Amino acid sequence: MLAVAVTVAALARLADGKERGYARAIALAGLRAAVQLAAVSALIGWVVRAAPLLLAFLALMFAVAVRTAGRRVTDNRTWWWAALPIAAGVVPAVLTLLLTGLVPVSGIALVPVTGILIGGALTATVLAGRRALDELRLRHGEVEAGMALGLLPREARLEIARPAASDALLPGLDQTRTVGLVTLPGAFVGMLLGGASPVQAGVVQLFVLVALMTVQAVAVAVALELVARGLLNRSLTLGGAEGE
Repeated sequence: MLAVAVTVAALARLADGKERGYARAIALAGLRAAVQLAAVSALIGWVVRAAPLLLAFLALMFAVAVRTAGRRVTDNRTWWWAALPIAAGVVPAVLTLLLTGLVPVSGIALVPVTGILIGGALTATVLAGRRALDELRLRHGEVEAGMALGLLPREARLEIARPAASDALLPGLDQTRTVGLVTLPGAFVGMLLGGASPVQAGVVQLFVLVALMTVQAVAVAVALELVARGLLNRSLTLGGAEGE
């Protein structure tokens, strides 16, 4: 299947805006996934038994997500601002799930749930940041026009970037709307395979999906604000009407 994906991407010449083909990226992603899952499979049983190791593993997950999201959005030094939207969405959600007892304070439950939420925040941050910055670049004249009419730079950028950034919520919304009808997500299937009843599996999947939507909404809102303020940009400086 990996070979098919690489071949299709190569034949269709799928590439980004800089003409960098995705065939090689798909191949490397597949190989990395195999290596990383093998390592996690070997370590996870050991990590969840000790609190310091568990916290270190969660911190590693967060750091990798920040680096991945930040570098997807921008190539300059402002990439580290991606930590804010991811943390703003994930930390309150995980604390709420722990305090309400929906997720037990145990590594075997905390790691996968936190991983799902961090992954969702990563995706939302990347989509919101990239789409907002792309829109500002394409419509920089409208940003300048808004500033000429008296809008502050942040307000002018928000007017242009908000609709594009908000589209980052669509994948999560579609997943939630079609759950059980089009797809059976991992948490549901995992619970069933682990011996839980369909009702128990459905309850767990429901709170994961709701928490995921919350995390993504927060991540998109914070990422949009960072772009509007020029903190997350694509220029060598923090200036520029288009936040680049």
